[in-house]
Amino acid sequence: MFPKNAWYVACMPDEVTDKPLGRTICGQPVVLYRGAQGRVAALEDFCPHRGAALSLGAVVDGNLMCGYHGLVMGCDGKAVSMPKQRVGGFPCIHSYPVVERHGFVWIWPGDPARADEAAIPDLFWAGHPEWAYGGGLYHIGCDYRLMIDNLMDLTHEAYVHADSIGQGEIDEAPVQTRMEGDQVVTSRVMHGVVAPPFWQAAMRAHGLDDQARVDRWQMSRFTAPGRVLIDVGVALAGKGGFEADPRDKVSAVVVDFMTPETESSHWYFWGMARHFQPDDAALTDSIRAGQGRIFSQDLAVLEAQQRNLRDFPGRRLLALNIDAGGVRARRILDDLVQAEAEAAVAG
Repeated sequence: MFPKNAWYVACMPDEVTDKPLGRTICGQPVVLYRGAQGRVAALEDFCPHRGAALSLGAVVDGNLMCGYHGLVMGCDGKAVSMPKQRVGGFPCIHSYPVVERHGFVWIWPGDPARADEAAIPDLFWAGHPEWAYGGGLYHIGCDYRLMIDNLMDLTHEAYVHADSIGQGEIDEAPVQTRMEGDQVVTSRVMHGVVAPPFWQAAMRAHGLDDQARVDRWQMSRFTAPGRVLIDVGVALAGKGGFEADPRDKVSAVVVDFMTPETESSHWYFWGMARHFQPDDAALTDSIRAGQGRIFSQDLAVLEAQQRNLRDFPGRRLLALNIDAGGVRARRILDDLVQAEAEAAVAG
């Protein structure tokens, strides 16, 4: 239940070292490695000789050598050489379009002919001198759509993250859901509240009174197939909220990329791009550590949710108005999956 004709985050650049990296993406075993001139390449993780996993091999002169019998594969999926053997007639294995951009490695698991690099999202904050980014990766044992549901309805913060970003006013603020082009947007604004612990620390780092009343905003933006960017922040009450002068607010973008592994597991690339104190490396490390703890709380909830859905497949789930963003996101994903299936049948 995931679209394949799309760009997904395959890994972080520093995960692809001098050794191949094996990763299952959209149900497909993939091996990533750095070929000639250090460019990332991606092949199916299957040696055409005896079916061994190429990810257990080694990178030799920009090519990938199988660790079982030494068959060497080129970045295009063609067999290059093998000791004492003729391999020129070996069939090619599948190679995937892959691009390193904005601090991520992107992969296209669908039809290579449809891969358009212009469709890779333009992350305006990546590399911008006024912004700082720090993030990480979790492997989560749940359907990637459950994480999308989680991010499109932040009501859970008042309960799952009560000691960091949650506060009672979240429940009291109405949620608005709308479409902006191909994005599903859910938003919530809280006026005249005391900031929760995470944002109090951010206010102190920015030289603001952490006990001052603030206007707080959360705007989750889903773009298919697995991207949710959340505009978050607080501004001194009455100073304009999201539009306030940078001196009167602390703001950030919570970055969430979900890449399906299987029907019940996914790779979750998380982080925060902040628009205050961008040169403070210690602050970046502190926020990364705090955000990692916050998302680990989500991990426990979502994996338990996946187990319940597996064990009670016939149970009907209730839908409330706070679920509207997640429901719309799922409809978009369902439509994309159906369109790909119909195209495959049509040939």
